[in-house]
Amino acid sequence: MRGSIDGLVSASPLGLMLPAVFADDDLTQRFVAGLDEVLAPILNVLDCQDTYFTPALAPVDFTRWLGWWIGAETDGIEDDDPEGAARLRAAVAAAAYLHRVRGTRGGLAETVRLAFGVEPEITESGGATWSAAPRGSFPGAPRPRLHVTLCLPSPTPADEHRLDELVSAARPAHVPYTVQVTAAERTQQT
Repeated sequence: MRGSIDGLVSASPLGLMLPAVFADDDLTQRFVAGLDEVLAPILNVLDCQDTYFTPALAPVDFTRWLGWWIGAETDGIEDDDPEGAARLRAAVAAAAYLHRVRGTRGGLAETVRLAFGVEPEITESGGATWSAAPRGSFPGAPRPRLHVTLCLPSPTPADEHRLDELVSAARPAHVPYTVQVTAAERTQQT
């Protein structure tokens, strides 16, 4: 959470802005110095406001709030370590793009990749084709379906639930879907 910072001085001390009659008044100067201490973090934030809305530069806790504010998929991303903070920043930075491509295969793949850090395997029944001859066959399967498989190093039941929530939100609304989380094969290094 944002709060006061010990030792932070105001760039515009209030004591210097008072009329000359208060310049030598010790009580007034100490009083406004207390206000400076309270206002210094606020003025600091206002001076750096543009960086707060740039996910790569904003503090991690503010980035999480910003992600919630713009509807980024950040649930389950831990920001305690540098890798998690980087994934959080990437998810918030990509939110506008993901809103634009929501419901597409690419949008679904990018949403899952940002949330888990792993590329998903997506199989779907749809397709598109072009033919100069009329009455050509339709591509894909007659019944819509979507299946998303994710291979994680050490999956948990919570990962499958999280994947289900992500796919439910990012898939085309009319397509039924299934999800599966599997353990990634470990290769032995020699």
